[in-house]
This record gives sequence, structure tokens and C-alpha cells, in this order.
Amino acid sequence: MKLADFFIEHPKVAVAFSGGVDSTYLLYAAGRYAKDVQAYYVQSAFQPQFERDDALRVSKELGISMKTICLDVFADENIVSNPHDRCYYCKKQLFAAIIKQAKTDGFPVLLDGTNASDDADNRPGMKALDEMSVLSPLRLCNLTKAEIRRLSQEAGLFTWNKPAYACLATRIPAGEPITEEKLNATEAAETYLFSLGFSDFRVQRIGDAAKIHLPAAQAEKVLENRKNILAEFKQYYSAVLLDLETKE
Repeated sequence: MKLADFFIEHPKVAVAFSGGVDSTYLLYAAGRYAKDVQAYYVQSAFQPQFERDDALRVSKELGISMKTICLDVFADENIVSNPHDRCYYCKKQLFAAIIKQAKTDGFPVLLDGTNASDDADNRPGMKALDEMSVLSPLRLCNLTKAEIRRLSQEAGLFTWNKPAYACLATRIPAGEPITEEKLNATEAAETYLFSLGFSDFRVQRIGDAAKIHLPAAQAEKVLENRKNILAEFKQYYSAVLLDLETKE
């Protein structure tokens, strides 16, 4: 199946939109092939500000309306307690909020950006998609991550080479309760690394310490900025570690 054919079958759609590579290309395709499309961005303590900024930029450039739905993730103990399948409970809340608003707005079909490269065995959130009848056109049309990046570049989407970015909650080890303080520390630390020009990294929390994961090519840059990074991170963490098993 081609995406154009999918939207012939589903001409009026709502898109769960994050501003990432996959959902941006999906929104682009929906805007091109569907008769009517509405984007929904869910804002919670798990999303950093730059993600919403990117989402707003995309929706403006594509000329597609985007609504922001606020979600209180701390109201669900299944999420806050941070079990191994936390993503399942989080996705249930997220999609329930979008479905409710989308139906009110007259959009009965909800789409998400899951692609053919995503492994269902390692993504508890995909179980929630199935249970809530959320459709994943990129996956249904066998589009892989690499293909989506290529097609996004051809379409002139600025997200084509945007690094993958999991939500802030993934920086906290499973089983350790999620708090607003921990999420704020993660966002502040990662925002600072972005400001120094780092990319495709994570700041993992280990106890009260921060562990920086980034590509090997950027390791030297960490040492060059060592004093400034320590000064910034020590506002939020007791120690700062560098993962030497970085990817090449």
C-alpha cells in the first residue's frame, strides 16, 4: 500500500504529532493526500520545550492546524511509579486524551508515526496503539526510518536529519519514581548540552549522578568544555560521569 492509497481510504484524520522525524513526515503526507487533517500535540512534563517549538514550526510551515492538549502525567500512579512497561500506561493516557478531543472536533480516525523499523517487542506503547485502534500508516506502508528520512529531505522538511529523541522519563531508571525535580534536572542539563553544540546524546540519571551518553566523535568536545559542564550539571546532580562505551 502507498500512503496516497491509505488516505483515499481514510480522507479525514487526526494525527498524534510530536514534531519528530516520523510524525512530521506523516503530517506532511496527510496534508498532501487527505481531504481534512488536524494535528494534536500533547504537552506534559515528559516533553522538553524544544519539541513543542519544533512541532509549532512544522505545523506553521505545512499550514496545518495544531492543537495542544495538556496532560498531567503525575495523576497516574502507573506512570509515576515508573515500571518497565511505563510507556504502555503513558501512551494509553496520551491517546485517550487525543481521541477524546479529536472526536469532539469531528475526526474519528487517529494516526501515529510508528514506522516499519520500530520493533513491537521492545515498545510497550505499541500495545496501547493496538488496544485503542490507532493506525500507523508509515508502518502499514512498510516505510523504514531510513526511507522516511530520505523522503523528508526530498520534501524539504527540516526534521529530516533530526536526531531521535525519547521523552525525558526515559532518562530515569525503571523502578525509580519519576518526580518533577528529576525531569527538570534532565531538561536543564540536556538543554545546556544543546547550547554547546552537542547532538544525539542522552543524560541518564544514576542515583543522584548524571551519566552523559553521546557519539564517540563528540567525546573530546566534552573534555574541552569540562569545567563549564561540571559547573552547570552540579546544580542538579551530585556527580557527572561520561559513558566511554559510546557509539562510533
